[in-house]
Amino acid sequence: MKTPIYDFVRSYADSSFSRLHMPGHKGAAMLGCEPYDITEIKGADVLGSPSGIIAESQRNAAELFGTAATFYSTEGSSLSVKAMLYTAMVNRADAKAKPIIFAARNSHKSFIYGCALLDIDVVWLYSKDGSLCSCSITPDELGTALDKAENKPFAVYITTPDYLGNIADTAGLAKVCSEYGIPLLVDGAHGAYTAFLDENTHPIKLGAAMCCDSAHKTLPVITPGAYLHLSKNLPEVYSQTAETAMQIFATTSPSYLILQSLDLCNAYLDGDFSSELKDCAAKVENLKIRLSELGWRNISSEPIKLTVDCSGYGVSGYGMADILRENGVECEFSDPDYVTLMFSTKNEETDYERVYRAFSSVKPTKVKHTVRTAPPVCEKVMTVREAVMSPFEVVKTDDSVGRICAAPTVSCPPAIPIAVSGERISAECADIFRLYCIDNIAVVKNL
Repeated sequence: MKTPIYDFVRSYADSSFSRLHMPGHKGAAMLGCEPYDITEIKGADVLGSPSGIIAESQRNAAELFGTAATFYSTEGSSLSVKAMLYTAMVNRADAKAKPIIFAARNSHKSFIYGCALLDIDVVWLYSKDGSLCSCSITPDELGTALDKAENKPFAVYITTPDYLGNIADTAGLAKVCSEYGIPLLVDGAHGAYTAFLDENTHPIKLGAAMCCDSAHKTLPVITPGAYLHLSKNLPEVYSQTAETAMQIFATTSPSYLILQSLDLCNAYLDGDFSSELKDCAAKVENLKIRLSELGWRNISSEPIKLTVDCSGYGVSGYGMADILRENGVECEFSDPDYVTLMFSTKNEETDYERVYRAFSSVKPTKVKHTVRTAPPVCEKVMTVREAVMSPFEVVKTDDSVGRICAAPTVSCPPAIPIAVSGERISAECADIFRLYCIDNIAVVKNL
């Protein structure tokens, strides 16, 4: 597969042109990458409305993922999420109705900010999962929620795979959405690789209308390279709207380093990636088995992610993350209950052995140390937009109880709000804030 963006930039870097254009480093190497960091000069195309080498590269990506259109983001899935919301909202059946979306409660804060910018009301879908990061909605539960809805949502929004490696029944949920005539939108930030498994389990393949992927999370792409994918089942107007949406929320100065990385990744995916991915998944599965034999419990159903539930074994996720560091391993995420490790085709055998050595140094005791951190159902006082756009003040966690959440207070990872903008913060929320070591909360200012 051709790599038009990469080829153009390398050719320009090797030329003798005087760079009387941005960026200010003029190609002089300080970090080493500057010669390949260019702007939208003649021949480099324009990411916002591509017709040349970027358009060609995006068509290559669409072919690989089996989509009607794939758009590049140099600002991560956070950009793609907002564009996805805009695209679905603009093309809703009743353009005059107040936009309402149904969303699984483990949504990333970029979703919250997108709803604030677009003035979308959110109806949250809760599950019986006992974790902030998981919300496994079943098709039956979704169908029941839609049946009971007084106002029909313009879309349903889920996250799969989630931060802990749980995979939703995307096909079942997409079928329910189709029956109600609404699109299923998927935050698939952690699942770009799923299109290249022996059995393609990418959300678009399983019936999602739109999906974002963070290429940098599981593919060899520079941070924060990402995609917005559109299903072939959507009308052409969705592709036109999505291209506009990416321009509305994106910078007009995209990184050509990231674009080259996305472009090169196409050639890699078109090569031996699937076989390398199969080998990686086999190694992760073997590690899961070996840890199980030591007494540890993995909860991830994702083939290249390991999430160990530490809560019943005398050590917290935070504590296990420290033990991993002592053994030369930095995890993706840890919280009071879990520690999560993400693998890719670029990990080496040493990485797997270090993980095994770290876990084998701790003997599980089955002494429970904490409770699950499921987000509580809170009283909604304001819309998301009203809260985010209101004057706010920052208070201590102990003083936040009874106040209205302004900006979602949670670090990334996992960037999943404990209390959502517009909700009244409960004592239970405050307890979870403390578990996540959050000391200061942004609340709507009392006027």
